[in-house]
Amino acid sequence: MSEGNADQANREDLAAVVAAVLTGSRLLVSIAVRSLGAVEDKVTLPQFRMLVVLAGHGETKLVTMAELLNVNPSTAMRMADRLLAAGLIVREVNPRDRRESPMRLTAEGQHIVDQVTARRGEEIAAIVSRMPPEQCRALVTAMTAFTEAGGEPPEDALHPLGWPDI
Repeated sequence: MSEGNADQANREDLAAVVAAVLTGSRLLVSIAVRSLGAVEDKVTLPQFRMLVVLAGHGETKLVTMAELLNVNPSTAMRMADRLLAAGLIVREVNPRDRRESPMRLTAEGQHIVDQVTARRGEEIAAIVSRMPPEQCRALVTAMTAFTEAGGEPPEDALHPLGWPDI
C-alpha cells in the first residue's frame, strides 16, 4: 500500500471511530437525561455532574471543582449555590484558611447520586444484555481505553450492578 493510500485508510478509520463514538455518546446522553427524570425538579445535568465529582472526590475546594468540571470558578460557584440551597451540598469555611470554603455532599446529595446512577446502570445493563458476550468483552476493552485516554477515572467496582463476568 502506498503512503497516500495508507494515509487515506487511516483517515477513514479515524472517521469511522469518531462516527461510532458520536453515535454511542448520543445514546449515553439520552440514557443520562432519562436517568435524571426522577430528580429533574432538583438538579440539572451539569449540577448532577458536580454531585458526582463530589461523590468521587469527597470534600473539594471551589477552585478545584471548577477545574474538575472544566468551568469558570464563577460558574462553579453558581452551581454550588443552587445545590446548597437545595440541601444537596454543604460548604463550611476552613478555620485555618478563611478564604477556603470546601464543599461536600449531604446525605440527600449522595442519595440522588446513588439513585440516578442506579437508574442509568439498569438501563445500560438492559442494552448490554442484548449483546453477545464477545462484543461485551470488546466493549469493556474499548471503553476502558477510551476513558483512560480521556482522563476519566474508572468506576470503583468492576460490576457495580452484580453483573456476571462476561
